[in-house]
Amino acid sequence: MNPNAAPAPALHSKGRWLRFALRGAKTSGAAVLIAICLWAILRDPFETALVYSQCISLTIWLFIDLGRDVVASIGNARVPDLSSVPGRWPSRAWMVGIVGFGAILGYAGGNEIANWITGLNLPGPFNASLRQTLALLVMALVPAMVITYYFQSREIIATQKSQVETAQRQAAEQQLKLLESQLEPHMLFNTLANLRALIGVDPAHAQAMLDQLIAFLRASLTGSRLRFHPVAAEFERVRDYLALMQIRMGPRLETRFALPPELGGAFVPPLLLQPLVENSIKHGLEPHVAGGRIDVSAAREGESLVLRVRDNGAGLGDAGADASRYGLAHVRERLATLYGERASFELEAARDADGGTLATIRLPLQTTADAAATAS
Repeated sequence: MNPNAAPAPALHSKGRWLRFALRGAKTSGAAVLIAICLWAILRDPFETALVYSQCISLTIWLFIDLGRDVVASIGNARVPDLSSVPGRWPSRAWMVGIVGFGAILGYAGGNEIANWITGLNLPGPFNASLRQTLALLVMALVPAMVITYYFQSREIIATQKSQVETAQRQAAEQQLKLLESQLEPHMLFNTLANLRALIGVDPAHAQAMLDQLIAFLRASLTGSRLRFHPVAAEFERVRDYLALMQIRMGPRLETRFALPPELGGAFVPPLLLQPLVENSIKHGLEPHVAGGRIDVSAAREGESLVLRVRDNGAGLGDAGADASRYGLAHVRERLATLYGERASFELEAARDADGGTLATIRLPLQTTADAAATAS
């Protein structure tokens, strides 16, 4: 699934007609204000003023709105790229002509419709005196130009906003790809460094670790290229990685996992927990001669998914409090890029008697791939 794919034609068409209807509703609202002004000035019955105002305004709007769409469609005018916010506006010169003809024809047509509804016979631009015709044209052109300018300005602003958001989203995705391309080799280099250390002291265990590494990389290759995958898959990758570390550390490393079944299908970015587990081993358990335990858990708190990696090792210490380490910095940057202020990452000393370090990630609970892909 590509979250940046162009909208489906049916959705595009539906949105276009919704905007068309919204412009008609706004024109109708403006016609009510015009009717109130005419009633206040001319003292004609308000019902009559309202009928003529609505008929003339809506007919003018139809001529202009449909006219500019037709002109843009046949390619006789420059059409801006509005792929993210549909709605096409020809050049200014074309719009002047469209508004002029639309106002004249719309006034004439709307006036005839209103005459038919009311039973009156008020003159239009084609059957009035010159003075009346000029007055009627001014009454038609001024509101038509103001309302058309309003509609065009609103869509241009919406288009520019959408283009900015698209550029920001593309930049964020490029940043994520860069982070992930850096993070995967980092994990692999750490694992190979551990393997190299083991070769000199225990070749048999080194061979077993290499076999486990090959299986781990094969299983992880597809999942690591996804932007999001289920929490259950993330836990499996962490479990496989810790199995690698257990070959090297032996009984010095204990692991515990707690994933409620109802949270296994929630979606998270791949390799999210990996740096936290690596940090626990390198800075928490390896300094301890006796090793220790790593607990990986998931929980739901309101509308948030809370992921925790806990060890009972050496604790933060002076250097450990610095969360700018390579892997942890990547965790922060990925969360900020994907979720903004809706996600957080904390690294703190565990507060119970076992001691050690607790890493906590909070992010929006997303139970479908589509929801996760639009989280940012």
